[in-house]
Amino acid sequence: MSDVSKRPQVIRDLIELATYIAEDNLEASDRFLRAAETIFKQLGKMPGMGKPCQFSHPNLADVRQQAIKGFKNYLVFYLPSDSGV
Repeated sequence: MSDVSKRPQVIRDLIELATYIAEDNLEASDRFLRAAETIFKQLGKMPGMGKPCQFSHPNLADVRQQAIKGFKNYLVFYLPSDSGV
C-alpha cells in the first residue's frame, strides 16, 4: 500500500463540501466523507485506477482523476509518484 498525502487545501475542500452537503442532508454529508476516505485508501492500493487527465501544462501531465463513489459530481485529482499518491 502506498502512502496517500493530502495537501492542506484538500482537507479544507472536504470540510467545505461536507458542510455544504450537510445544509440539506447531514447523513449524506457523513456518507460523502466516508466515501472520500474510501477513495483515498483505494488510490493508495491502486494508484493507476483513476482516469488520466489531459492538461496542457507539462507539470500536470501525470495527473489522474477519480470520482467519489456515490457522489459522481465530486472528483479527486491526484498525482501518482514512486512514494505514493
